[in-house]
Amino acid sequence: MTTQLPRPASNADPAESLIPTLPGRFYTSEEIFAQEQRRIFATQWNLVGRTEQMPNIGDFLRVEIAGTAVIVVRARKGLRAYLNVCRHRGSQLCLTDNGNTGKSISCPYHAWQYSLDDGALRNAPNWRAMTDVDKSGLSLATVAVDEWKGLIWVNLAGSDGGTVEEQIGAQLRYRLDGDLSRVDRFGLENLVVGGMYTYECEANWKIIFENFQECYHCGTIHPELVEQIPTFASFEELGTGGYHTDGYSFAPGKEGFTISGKRALPMLPGLLPTDDAKYFGMILRPNAFLSLLPDHAILHRFEPISATHTRLTCEWLFDPAVVDNPDYDLSDSIELFHLVNKQDLDASAWCQPNMSSPLYERGGVLVPTESEIIGHWFYPWYRAAMGIPDSAVGGE
Repeated sequence: MTTQLPRPASNADPAESLIPTLPGRFYTSEEIFAQEQRRIFATQWNLVGRTEQMPNIGDFLRVEIAGTAVIVVRARKGLRAYLNVCRHRGSQLCLTDNGNTGKSISCPYHAWQYSLDDGALRNAPNWRAMTDVDKSGLSLATVAVDEWKGLIWVNLAGSDGGTVEEQIGAQLRYRLDGDLSRVDRFGLENLVVGGMYTYECEANWKIIFENFQECYHCGTIHPELVEQIPTFASFEELGTGGYHTDGYSFAPGKEGFTISGKRALPMLPGLLPTDDAKYFGMILRPNAFLSLLPDHAILHRFEPISATHTRLTCEWLFDPAVVDNPDYDLSDSIELFHLVNKQDLDASAWCQPNMSSPLYERGGVLVPTESEIIGHWFYPWYRAAMGIPDSAVGGE
């Protein structure tokens, strides 16, 4: 079933078949990339990890958001996040991407110690010689942190950024025709990682985002995927590229979302029979992509490194009973989207060099099959976040 939802305002003429893309410089300019870091990634909730990674007090994740080093720690009263900067001489507090701090956060340089719960300075060598100093002015800088269904998000803008649910709620409602109970049934907070790949791609993050939001290319570069989901190769069924809000059905005879097409795993607990043999994929701006399937979920996290380089981490999430059972082979499920990822990132890298071509100075075009999600949802969101007037064509 396809439900057409109201479109946000667009600067495109609905009578035109082709919609302009952003001009080429938006995919190559380090100045524009720096503006994106300040106006988008530094002001919105960014996915950084999963609570599964941090089960014990003192467990931490080290991440970078908009060029800012952040640590997320498991404190006694829940998750806390701080800038990864010692108030003494600016040393990094955590030197690895993950680990355990112990009972407090201790600077590896001069051993200043901070509380897990509130970042307050607790002790420092030779402190008795500084009795005139007020410790309360030397606490770690806090960063807003929130959890949604087992996923950890941070926001450098603090309380000004609202909540995670407020940010992604509209995206989920659009994707699922307002039926958020679909997400609840998958029990994302209970799933654990059964496989992970990290990819480096020589392409601007928006090229990759645009790729993930259309299937005009699917019949060309994803033969394995369209064999699994024939709708992705049917321009008639894809229409203007809007979501099929009831999911995309597997091909007849395809029981599982796997390389073999066979059902290798039991359905996730909590799903209904109507959830079987369907695929749901959705962008959660600004840096995540979530896929929901009958027996697992797939989580993509995008990290824009520069104007021309993006890191992508993909995790396959399964029921713990499946991961802990050696009788189940997860590789059949993992390899299908691993292949799709490589195909998508290769295609994105094909485009990047020509973003600086004189022919692409004013950008390219979107065909009708690409227009709904990219042209009428992604571009207006991007222009609004960047402060580009709605009257502008593309990103002019």
